[in-house]
Amino acid sequence: MDHLMKGILSPGLVKEVDITYNDRRENDEEETGLAREMVIVLDFGGQYNQLIARRVRECNVYCEVHPYTMSLDKIRELNPKGIIFTGGPNSVYDETSPHYQKEIFEIGVPILGICYGSQLMAYTLGGEVKTAPVSEYGYTETEVDTSSILFKDVEPSTVVWMSHTDYIAQVPAGFRVTAHTPVCPVAAMECAERKLYATQFHPEVMHTKEGQKMLRNFVYDVCGCSGDWQMGSFVEETIRQIREKVGTGKVLCALSGGVDSSVAAVLMSKAIGKQLTCVHVNHGLLRKGEPEQVIQVFRHEMDANLIYVDAVDRFLDKLAGVADPEQKRKIIGGEFIRVFEEEARKLEGISFLGQGTIYPDIIESGTKTVKAVKSHHNVGGLPEDLDFELVEPLKMLFKDEVRACGKALGLPDNMVYRQPFPGPGLGVRCLGAITRDRLEAVRESDAILREEFAKNGLEGKVWQYFTAIPDIKSVGVRDGKRADEWPVIIRAVNTVDAMTATVEDVPFALLQHITHRITHEVPGVNRVLYDLTPKPTGTIEWE
Repeated sequence: MDHLMKGILSPGLVKEVDITYNDRRENDEEETGLAREMVIVLDFGGQYNQLIARRVRECNVYCEVHPYTMSLDKIRELNPKGIIFTGGPNSVYDETSPHYQKEIFEIGVPILGICYGSQLMAYTLGGEVKTAPVSEYGYTETEVDTSSILFKDVEPSTVVWMSHTDYIAQVPAGFRVTAHTPVCPVAAMECAERKLYATQFHPEVMHTKEGQKMLRNFVYDVCGCSGDWQMGSFVEETIRQIREKVGTGKVLCALSGGVDSSVAAVLMSKAIGKQLTCVHVNHGLLRKGEPEQVIQVFRHEMDANLIYVDAVDRFLDKLAGVADPEQKRKIIGGEFIRVFEEEARKLEGISFLGQGTIYPDIIESGTKTVKAVKSHHNVGGLPEDLDFELVEPLKMLFKDEVRACGKALGLPDNMVYRQPFPGPGLGVRCLGAITRDRLEAVRESDAILREEFAKNGLEGKVWQYFTAIPDIKSVGVRDGKRADEWPVIIRAVNTVDAMTATVEDVPFALLQHITHRITHEVPGVNRVLYDLTPKPTGTIEWE
């Protein structure tokens, strides 16, 4: 389980509404426990904005995503070692497309433009960008100039991932072409003297065979980074900053026992000890046996201050008849706040609210550049009238970094590497309006799936797997009679950072066995379906 309530709300909801992810970074700069050197990603609307940041962090260099509307003065204030322009769906010669002032190329900070970012660099500096006579999409054999520092140790002929309908027809003065394909004359260009580099392809995606080498060459050999983004130093610095922020105060922490909330809780516990009180709320949307497991681990094994709240009826009554996924998320988030307010009033001196918000939550909930993928209940749309100050020690980490943080804190593998569970729980897997009988069918089918995956060696191999039940019925046969019952959808995906995901190739015989068990053991179910959709185009969860 990832989190029952890995977070509740954002600092923006304490101070002002609709604050975006970059503002969170600006307002809370002193509490993030960050490295001193940084590369920033300016987002021009590309779908891989967060993936670029993640790949840079894999090089042990800290990286953040900011919208292209960030001012030049603010960029200077951040003092980045390098800047990366993302791709995007627009054409640079369209006046309504996102642009940036030419002066950014004069501040002496190395810049790498990717896809739209490469075209923007060319267009802004006097080159020519046109509609391509032949668009490129997907795997592309590309010839690169290995004398370029960007392509150091890269094969002269390498496979990259292209996705463009425009192309650079003429490079700006002072630039040279460093890569090409049969139909793309400028697959990469550079002005090494000014430390300006550009690739028409996407080095950040796994499909670009040697893309990580290229990014590493940029951040180390061009930007001069030393690689001081280390999890051990992050833990030490974050513990220090939590102590400074909280002082002698007390923190109330939402705890599910999942990866994010557990790591956040242990990090805060190491910082402030018994000043931390964890609250585990059973909202009726947990998986089978999880409330008991949370109590056993945190109260009896970890000796944590843990309050258990049975709020099943309260939540399910509020959710009755609500079909819209966004509204369900907001009801769940809002009701959590009220539960925590009530618990806080029973305690003395609670002035801080701890939560396990992570970076993808903030990015996916919407930016000034990209429309929201979906609202996360801990980042927006929740009550504004709060008296808590936020403690969010993980808010600048990606999922796999959270796991690394957990390992650095000494947490056991069975806690650190357990599969994620959404904050709204089974509420977003009981699709449409939640009913108690269908919710129970989701819970029981999910338990069967998890049991069979564990028996067949898939528990540690598949990143996330679960069942979902839509609010529809189909005709079937039960006890020799016509029966209108629900279908169960099985989802099993693999990913590194939850930004993209591939579907697990589950053996057909196992799927048949799971289908037999679910249709014979779960009341009200007569069909089992397997979801074959990767992310994108689908998201990992259905709602």
